[in-house]
Amino acid sequence: MPIKILKTKRDYQQSLERFEDIFQAKAGTAESDEADVLALLIKDYEDRHYIIDAPNPIEAIKYRMEQQGLTNKDLAQILGFKSRVSDIFKNNRKLNLGMIRKLYNALHIPLETLVKEY
Repeated sequence: MPIKILKTKRDYQQSLERFEDIFQAKAGTAESDEADVLALLIKDYEDRHYIIDAPNPIEAIKYRMEQQGLTNKDLAQILGFKSRVSDIFKNNRKLNLGMIRKLYNALHIPLETLVKEY
């Protein structure tokens, strides 16, 4: 398969099919090198055509809490007050800079997600 920038959906599909065929090629072989290049081309195409918006801050917090098995009580310990957690989840209170810093440090949620409007 000729290696080229993926411009069409057909190029993308053909590259995926070829990548599946050579995915487990032995390291150091020509097929392994081709798979490495195809992976980069496929990622580039997907980044340009399948854009996924970042979640709003509340969704991100809930998702990270679920991932880490945290409860509202655990989040209250991070933020300082149980009432703040309830207010934030009910959209009665917005995140302030101090809360954003605490959430970033404790839950490792990207800052660009935490500062988004919601």
